Amino acid sequence: MKDNIKGGALTEVTFFILLSLFTPRHGYAIMQFVEEKTAGRLVLGAGSLYGALNTLTDKGWIVPCGDTGGKTKEYIITAEGKKIAEKELKRLESVTATANEIMEGKI
Repeated sequence: MKDNIKGGALTEVTFFILLSLFTPRHGYAIMQFVEEKTAGRLVLGAGSLYGALNTLTDKGWIVPCGDTGGKTKEYIITAEGKKIAEKELKRLESVTATANEIMEGKI
């Protein structure tokens, strides 16, 4: 997972995983969320998802939550993860605004 923290650019998969975890979810629910919210454009396999979850946990952007004694482990975004997601949203809004200006002939 190649995310540029300094520049604020996240991979699209990372951004959608973070967005999915504003509500506690387990792995399969995360996969469903991402596929649904991207209209099937992004489909995560189990291996990719769990590798990403481990990386995001290591970065402190998400944490396991709830009763982890069962078969399914749920995750939730941390305060740091929310800051990262908010920074990415602002970056995307800026990119979109610039692209709209260019395409509308304002620049």
